[in-house]
Amino acid sequence: MKKIYHLLLATLTVLLTGCYNENIYLVDFQNSNTADGIFHVVSQKTTDMEHIQWSEAQQELFAQSTTTQTPDDSVSAPQRASSTNMNAVVQQLIDWGHGKKAIELAGIYTSEDTKKNPITLSGKVILPADLKIKRYILVSHYTIASNEEAPSQTFSLEAMLVGLGYALIIPDYIGYGITADKVHPYLVLETTAINVLDMYFQVLPFMEAAGVAPEHDDIYLMGYSQGGAVTMGVQHMIETRYADRIKIRRVFAGGGPYDVKATYDKFIETNYASYPCAVPLMTQGVVVGNDLKLNLKTILQPRIYENLDEWINTKKYTTSQINTLIGTHVTDKLLTPVGMDRTSPEISELYKALTLNSILSYSWTPQAPVFIFHSIDDDIVPYINATLAKSKWQNANIQYNFGHYGNHVAGLLRFIMNVRTLLINEEMEENGNYDF
Repeated sequence: MKKIYHLLLATLTVLLTGCYNENIYLVDFQNSNTADGIFHVVSQKTTDMEHIQWSEAQQELFAQSTTTQTPDDSVSAPQRASSTNMNAVVQQLIDWGHGKKAIELAGIYTSEDTKKNPITLSGKVILPADLKIKRYILVSHYTIASNEEAPSQTFSLEAMLVGLGYALIIPDYIGYGITADKVHPYLVLETTAINVLDMYFQVLPFMEAAGVAPEHDDIYLMGYSQGGAVTMGVQHMIETRYADRIKIRRVFAGGGPYDVKATYDKFIETNYASYPCAVPLMTQGVVVGNDLKLNLKTILQPRIYENLDEWINTKKYTTSQINTLIGTHVTDKLLTPVGMDRTSPEISELYKALTLNSILSYSWTPQAPVFIFHSIDDDIVPYINATLAKSKWQNANIQYNFGHYGNHVAGLLRFIMNVRTLLINEEMEENGNYDF
């Protein structure tokens, strides 16, 4: 315990004196050890949010966005508007950082892998520089492929919300950060939700011991794309297992594959994958993550299977780069005839696992208030996920925002903007006419 105390004391001293290590973007976790049950800071820095050095992967992401919606902060009913340059939306996100600074703490914690074995994972906590925190936002990140994009390695887009006075807790997931040498169990819902919650549980005592606490003890959950599904999985886990330990103020979920089987169905029914890397990511992630006795060689086309380790598992390439390497959007050039046949024994087994990892297959209705966002024009996560969620959870306290907001990446930027507006509105309701 003395060692833990001195570690916390040293970190607190750094926080208060402003003596930060400025070189954390390529964090080396290899020689670090976790303290039992507590988040261990490996490195830290301050960031001027007005002059963020966006990574190449993030700039690549911005370039992929297209929209049919004007760049305002509206979270109202669906609407269609004239086309606009997404650079304006990106600039609006950046403008939120004017005059703001953030403290980034990259570190490690203990959790469990897909077989329930102990594992050390990594992630990042991002705090307002003045350490005045309104609430924690527990963020489940969107689909990434390169380790450069892992939250511990970069300044996440969602972290722009720190400028409002919130602290963000963002896990890397298995397969990124300290575990970049492992296969990422893509869309394996329960394990990923456990990994997200374990980071929250271990950040809390670290922050409390350091004398840093939020004004309120209820939290927000947030996630887009893969993170949207994970966020709903985290909400389910809290409400069914940890309701006595965590109070959720509100949940923000955007563009999520809430029905993974329906998403796979679209690949086959249309014989088209607008996001071709999702096919091997999903197939490998579910097979490996659920320990299925299936040979990926029988499901993936030879060219995809033979390059799986290089393209996907080295974590060297972004999703956009992998899509270029794959070079086709035609599903039957990604999947074998067996992989395309939903009646084959292999795919029947895969479908059982896809259903198991779909939050909409759970006998559960969300209890905390939820905001669900989806662009009708989403080119990556089929819009049917949103309509199925609305049908399944029709009796829940959910605000839906479905509209023509451009492609999946444009939807991500719009979603973050909407979350910011909703946070401001909630704070105004809570505090009266508060001047933001």
